[in-house]
Amino acid sequence: MLPVPPETELKMNMSLNTGIYASGQEPLYRHEWCIRETGHQEEDHQKNESLFALGNGYIGMRGNLEEGYHGASGSSVIGNYLNGFYDTEPIVYPEGAYGYPDQNHAMLNVPDAKAILLLVEGELFHLHTGMVLKSERILDMQSGMLCRHVKWESPAGHQVRITTRRLVSLEHKHLAAVEYEVTALNFSGGLSWISLMNPVAAGPEGSFDPRVGARRIEPSLLLEDSGFREDGLMYWMRHRTRRTRFALVTAMSHSLEVPGGEAPVQYSDAGQLGIRLDFRLEAGQSGKLTKFIAYHTSRDYPEEELLKLSREMLESAGHGGFGSLAGEQRQALDYFWGKADIEIVGDPEMQQGVRFNAFGLLQSTGRDGMTNIAAKGLTGEGYEGHYFWDTEMYTLPFFTYTLPEIGRKLLEFRYRTLDKARERAAVMSQRGALYPWRTIAGEENSAYFPAGTAQVHINADICYGLQQYVLATGDETFLAEMGAEILFETSRFWVDLGHYNPALGRAFCIDAVTGPDEYTAIVNNNAYTNLMVQEQLRFACRTAERLRSSYPDHYERLKRKIGLLESEIADWKRAGESMYVPKDEGLGIYAQDDTFLLKKKWDFEGTPENNYPLLLHYHPLVIYRHQVLKQADLVMALFLLGDRFTMEEKVRNYRYYEPLTTHDSSLSPCIHSIVASEIGEAEEAYRYFRRTVRMDLDDVNKTRRTGCIRRQWLGHGWRWSKGSEE
Repeated sequence: MLPVPPETELKMNMSLNTGIYASGQEPLYRHEWCIRETGHQEEDHQKNESLFALGNGYIGMRGNLEEGYHGASGSSVIGNYLNGFYDTEPIVYPEGAYGYPDQNHAMLNVPDAKAILLLVEGELFHLHTGMVLKSERILDMQSGMLCRHVKWESPAGHQVRITTRRLVSLEHKHLAAVEYEVTALNFSGGLSWISLMNPVAAGPEGSFDPRVGARRIEPSLLLEDSGFREDGLMYWMRHRTRRTRFALVTAMSHSLEVPGGEAPVQYSDAGQLGIRLDFRLEAGQSGKLTKFIAYHTSRDYPEEELLKLSREMLESAGHGGFGSLAGEQRQALDYFWGKADIEIVGDPEMQQGVRFNAFGLLQSTGRDGMTNIAAKGLTGEGYEGHYFWDTEMYTLPFFTYTLPEIGRKLLEFRYRTLDKARERAAVMSQRGALYPWRTIAGEENSAYFPAGTAQVHINADICYGLQQYVLATGDETFLAEMGAEILFETSRFWVDLGHYNPALGRAFCIDAVTGPDEYTAIVNNNAYTNLMVQEQLRFACRTAERLRSSYPDHYERLKRKIGLLESEIADWKRAGESMYVPKDEGLGIYAQDDTFLLKKKWDFEGTPENNYPLLLHYHPLVIYRHQVLKQADLVMALFLLGDRFTMEEKVRNYRYYEPLTTHDSSLSPCIHSIVASEIGEAEEAYRYFRRTVRMDLDDVNKTRRTGCIRRQWLGHGWRWSKGSEE
């Protein structure tokens, strides 16, 4: 970076320095299509970098300032991410055991190419020097752009107006662009732009909080080469991941519209590469710089083609210009909102929140069949970019009913990683396939098995999502070609995992599992798991019959491929019919598992407010010994399998489990909202609805600094009834 001139006293207009929120109170700006920030508040800076992130399902860019951040150390994370682009690092266990995952995968923070510095008569512009007369940032969810408007006076008194527009193209997977316009207001003089690419990206800060992720021991991206085009307007770098050995080419090109400009010159500083352009403006004149950025990796293309593809992408974007990309972006979003928009009348905060969540899903979800959606999407490094069951339970439903072509791609990802699931089942001494609790490339990445590998319900969750997708879309071709193989292999796993327990009348039991509630681990007969497995096994039997009658060639080919016997289908039917679901007749409720109702209830009254989430303040064993829930468990079954329960059962079960639930997981309030609404608890339903919809905007869980939660979509209130297959 350029050396920063001695700091002058920050003289921001305090009437503008309000940020998005005023001291944690209600949002100041409730625009139904925008997120707007005026001024700049230090305490919100890193959080708002997450809020103003842009993405297209492949590229994600945090809402960093073009000129960089010059405030307090540790208050900014420059972030650029590629969905599914990862490196591995050994997992070190002080005391290991057979079958523990030995490698962790983590999404990488790739080189930053969006930086643009501005000098006004030699003085560097940023928000911590001179006088900020106006500062505004707007995330426009209709245009798909992050827009910024700044009026700044340098320490020497020179005033400029700065307008930037940034987008990550929804039409071009590998492309992003920034348009930067500056106008001289009260002077005529010299200005300079310095456009940079930084080859070194900082790793995650690391934290005791398991939601954040661990700091990597050594850099994962190694710079191998760099170069530029003859005219000096295009630069590129090639990196390689340390262990996975993937190649990455990051490239940028520029388009300039300036009066009296000199030829751009190459610029480098501390390993950063780019161009410097010196130009002169008369008072009232403007200059414009457009920067195009491309990322290509060997996960998508042959390594020898990466630089060529980058050049072609940048040249095409340069010919069309930023205006063409902006037009494509608006057209893509017009189509999206035409399919996905939900209108709320009379509550602009909720309207804004619902659209922000839908927009976030679109920005973060992979749509190439090779990638998925991480818990924090592409907005930060929380959860290390891992994919969870959240996809099928919280993301897939949204796309199934709005853009089913994306829903299908999410399911294709599971099909492409089925062999890894088979390998994991074998490690766990089981037949069939077991999908990983957290993953990027298909291997299990969860180092804490009680709340990871033991959550085998992910198999049934994936098959539930598959079933709903097929029922809603009628896409039986996918079921015949890919889905049935997932369904059959995971059904094999269940029949092998469970057993017929003589002590329970030879009912089919599943032992040593963890349900959705991660505050209760390694139990027998988790009701949610058993009910979902029962649903899956019934679906598997129906699917076998459907393929046998309507897709006989596919069915025979699949039988040969996986060695399926007709007797296995009979086993699935028997297990489903004999499934044990624990119930307490005295209380008239389903037991979360065999022993949950025998435990002491958690002392909520004696728990200090600042001791939530419990996982950060109590040893797991302390939590496991009590009746306390992190998130919806049996209540989630009430929703997903609603036809299995009477209204009276729903009321009794909800009223028992709701007071025991901390909602320390962001996955929980939306489910409680849906069930509360169904049983007539309208006020409570709306309270949970609001918490869900405003989760990121109001930073409810205090984790926005590590990225926005891309998984708590409430519009997942969908379910097919028993007769819907007809």
